[in-house]
Amino acid sequence: MAEGRTIEGTIVGAASDQQGKTPLRRRGLWRRVSRLVGDALPKGLYARSLIIIIAPMVLLQSVIAYTFMERHWQLVTRRLSSAVTADIAALIDIYETYPQDKDAETLARIAGDRLNLDLDILKGAKLPPPGPRPFFSILDEALSEEIKKQIKRPFWIDTVGRSNLIEIRVAIPGGVLRVTARRSQAYASNSHIFLVWMIGSSMVLLGVAILFLRNQIKPIVRLSQVAESFGKGREIEFKPRGAREVRQAGHAFIEMKRRIERAMEQRTTMLNGVSHDLRTILTRFKLSLALVEQNPDVEDLRRDVDEMSRMLEGYLAFARGDSAEAAAATDMRALLEDLRTDVERLGAHVNAVTLEGRPIVTVRPDAFRRCLFNLAANAARYGDTVAIGGRVDGRSFLVSIDDDGPGVPAESREEVFKPFVRLDDSRQDAGGSGLGLAIARDIARTHGGDVSLHDSPLGGLRATVRIPA
Repeated sequence: MAEGRTIEGTIVGAASDQQGKTPLRRRGLWRRVSRLVGDALPKGLYARSLIIIIAPMVLLQSVIAYTFMERHWQLVTRRLSSAVTADIAALIDIYETYPQDKDAETLARIAGDRLNLDLDILKGAKLPPPGPRPFFSILDEALSEEIKKQIKRPFWIDTVGRSNLIEIRVAIPGGVLRVTARRSQAYASNSHIFLVWMIGSSMVLLGVAILFLRNQIKPIVRLSQVAESFGKGREIEFKPRGAREVRQAGHAFIEMKRRIERAMEQRTTMLNGVSHDLRTILTRFKLSLALVEQNPDVEDLRRDVDEMSRMLEGYLAFARGDSAEAAAATDMRALLEDLRTDVERLGAHVNAVTLEGRPIVTVRPDAFRRCLFNLAANAARYGDTVAIGGRVDGRSFLVSIDDDGPGVPAESREEVFKPFVRLDDSRQDAGGSGLGLAIARDIARTHGGDVSLHDSPLGGLRATVRIPA
């Protein structure tokens, strides 16, 4: 019994597991389908809003058009075709039942006067070979079905040869009966006016919707552009416009911008005061050392004071940044040539300076020059040969600085960007404050870009600066 309960429990457990896996599979399938649909849909707000407007309208118009075609156009056409076919069947019955005069002239007159049909008796003639059926013709389909149902004889019809007429030929004993009728007698010819009116009104409504939607999207796009420009340190005039919610978002952004600028101004003011006080004390130290008797101990103190001055300047520069500088269009070719001169003054050989693409990029000139100089000085400190290159890559501008020094291990390349961090065998500011690379990355990020380290073709390290072009 125990063994039986174990087997039964195993079966029940397996069934439960299977039932549990089924919803998970469905959920996974639904996620994949949702992801595929999301990838296929446009990503922009304007395009998605248009789809929200257009898709229901197209669906509604399709349903209306299908209902109209199915319930009205086809129904009216079939009834008209049935009436014309009934008239032709009656003429055939009269022709075969009652004696006729020569060439059935009386019957042709009655058909023309009473039924608006042109009737001819082609004695000894045969039906023409069947021609190709039109691709989409409700009249051809409806008329053929009615003739098969009511007349039940071999026939031939032409609904496309003459645009305003249709020709019907029916086999009779001894020849062919040919009937010509106006297309309007068997076909609802004015139904297309409804479709044209429906499509035309839809186009007008879509045009109005697109016009108003574009005006609603413009303030959102403008707000995103201003926010991006502010993140890059560029100043752009902005006045909130558009719907109430968009204006509220714009005013919130302006208030946030003011708070950030006020905080940065307060920090800069405090740092200027701190730097003034500390520089005053260091100046007193230097004067005191100049007045005492010179000996090796005094010389060591003087070097310590100079080192403290340099470290102070580095700390203040890192904390203050260069956010007060305005962005301007800068010639990168001239900036890279100046960088070559600075590197050569440090004692390194500049192998090459290359520039590909448009040389004018909007940056804060002094800050960006300092960013590149920190990287180039680091390269010159550890390498004998330096190569500098700039190029446009899509919507970004890249500057690469290569050297033939010892490089930095891949696992330590992010560590060297941290302030005050120095690795024993690394390249980060030996004998300095440990802020050169941190300042360089901070300046690049305030421009909306970044700094990354890679292996250099020269055998050392490559520092790459990427900023928006």
